[in-house]
Amino acid sequence: MYDDIPEARRQKVPKTSPSRSNPALLIGSGLALGGLVLGAGLITSFLKTPPSQSKVDAEPATPAEISEASPGATPDTTLGHFSYKVASENELKPITAEGRIKLRPSAAQAYRQMSAAAAKEGVTLLPLSGFRTIEDQDHLFFRVKEERVQGAQQRAKVSAPPGRSEHHTGYAVDIGDATQTQTHLSTAFEETPAFAWLQKNAPRYSFELSFPEGNAQGVSYEPWHWRYVGDQDSLETFYNARN
Repeated sequence: MYDDIPEARRQKVPKTSPSRSNPALLIGSGLALGGLVLGAGLITSFLKTPPSQSKVDAEPATPAEISEASPGATPDTTLGHFSYKVASENELKPITAEGRIKLRPSAAQAYRQMSAAAAKEGVTLLPLSGFRTIEDQDHLFFRVKEERVQGAQQRAKVSAPPGRSEHHTGYAVDIGDATQTQTHLSTAFEETPAFAWLQKNAPRYSFELSFPEGNAQGVSYEPWHWRYVGDQDSLETFYNARN
């Protein structure tokens, strides 16, 4: 690549004895020579640097950058259900008169407000299930699976394995229509006044449908299953589970 550069022409300079040399000329020549040496060094350094080396290669990626770079990472699921921490039973608050069904304080307060608002419009929401322990979910998944002669995948369409139910969090509640008990825990619930009211008003109280039709988890459509996402902990509980 250097063959195309013509050779420099030399200028003849009259010979002079050392004692008669011009000091300024000597200093200028020295500076010019030094500049050539420095320039050659920079070129050599540049040629020795690997083309692939860069600042990005030298700095490790942050967790956020890794997450953005690999959005297709497989989440931790079992049969389509995410893992959830079990709420402390000591902090739960009742949402029914007899105290049987409970939720975390923020969710319980929001549910009671939502139920009262529905009642003012002639709709009676009926809570069917709230917080569940690991033992409760063990029975609902394994024992009921055996009683109904279901495979694990078939059972997981309608019930989460122990440790992977939203009900463990204390933020999830199954809701029915008190005037149409035959629709409880059935897709027929979507035809009730209670479901129509929830679809329109539940977001006002920070409740959302957990398993709509065609949900990404592959869980069967459950119009009765709602979850609270009205504070930082509840929001992170459900949406961080997908990372």
